[in-house]
Amino acid sequence: MSALAKNILILPRFFADHLHMLIREIGAMSIFTAIGMRNIFTGKQFPKVLRQIHFIGSNSLFLIALIGFFTGMVLGLQGYYALATFGSEGVLGTLVALSLVRELGPVLTAIMITGRAGSAMTAEIGVMRISEQLDALEVMDINPYGFLVSPRMLASIVVFPLLTSVFNVVGILGGYFTGVYLLGLNGGIYLHRVQSSVQFDDIFSCYVKCLIFAVIVSAVCCYKGFYAHMRQDSVGPEAVSNATTSAVVLSCILILIFDYVATTFFTV
Repeated sequence: MSALAKNILILPRFFADHLHMLIREIGAMSIFTAIGMRNIFTGKQFPKVLRQIHFIGSNSLFLIALIGFFTGMVLGLQGYYALATFGSEGVLGTLVALSLVRELGPVLTAIMITGRAGSAMTAEIGVMRISEQLDALEVMDINPYGFLVSPRMLASIVVFPLLTSVFNVVGILGGYFTGVYLLGLNGGIYLHRVQSSVQFDDIFSCYVKCLIFAVIVSAVCCYKGFYAHMRQDSVGPEAVSNATTSAVVLSCILILIFDYVATTFFTV
């Protein structure tokens, strides 16, 4: 039998093995998320949640505001010249506001938090795992899910909508700065378009996406760190490094996938 024929025969088994691994990973991650969400309602969570709110939220505020402002400026610049082609510069406020509130605000905020705070979650829990600190918690009869995972999940649920709101507001101001001060658009028209175009359904869909992304990012990042010792590609500090990279990549992919699903649901 030729080498080509052997490779063709191996392909179905290769895809079957990877599909099996994918289904097993999805199942394990779903169970992990359910356990973490259940332990949110256990006692003595408030101090730990406050620390995570400070770490995830307060420490990310400047980054989110900076990215939001320049995103709004870029939208204002690109949108102005695109609309000028049709003589519709007056609707620049509508373009900037709806682009931010419906899509860019929740997505970019979630991705930025993943890169800054999500990676730190994975690394911190991963180091605790390989240094056997999680085993020590279990020996002391301390639930590691309630101690490490649930506070991060609850803090993310609180912080994501707040930071997204900051991103949207600062982004709209960035578009105002570009359109009004740099390109000469009437400021009253810009603000009127923003006010008249953004409806309750747009804001509602934005915050629903924020909550979905909060659960995804916190669950994926904590899961990857929690089981860093079970990775087959590496051990020790290298496993933590690979788990952190994997958590950030997977979180960003799931953010974009669920953004499409949520957008489809609210559009149809």
